[in-house]
Amino acid sequence: MIAVNENSFDQEVLESSVPVLINFWAPWCGVCRLINPILGQVNLFADSRLVKVVSINADENFKLANTYRLKTLPTLLLVQGGHVCERIEGFNGRDELKLALERISSQCHLYSA
Repeated sequence: MIAVNENSFDQEVLESSVPVLINFWAPWCGVCRLINPILGQVNLFADSRLVKVVSINADENFKLANTYRLKTLPTLLLVQGGHVCERIEGFNGRDELKLALERISSQCHLYSA
């Protein structure tokens, strides 16, 4: 998973030629720590030509957190062509995350076709 900050955001996310799954997290967030290994696995198994997975510490990148109007952490955003295509927030565990990632995965294949 690529760590992104306000300086690298445009290049890594907005200018990406493939959809980008952004994981907004914070060190104090228990659910964030729970899902990070799952997102790491997604990154390992994802075809980088189809989707890029990045991680943004919301506490250290307040401008981005504010721009995307984060209400809760973790928040996942699927961004393609600079636009948010999917927003996932408020899930409570691995099972909900896996279902959301399956939905996103099918969307990525549609967008990449």
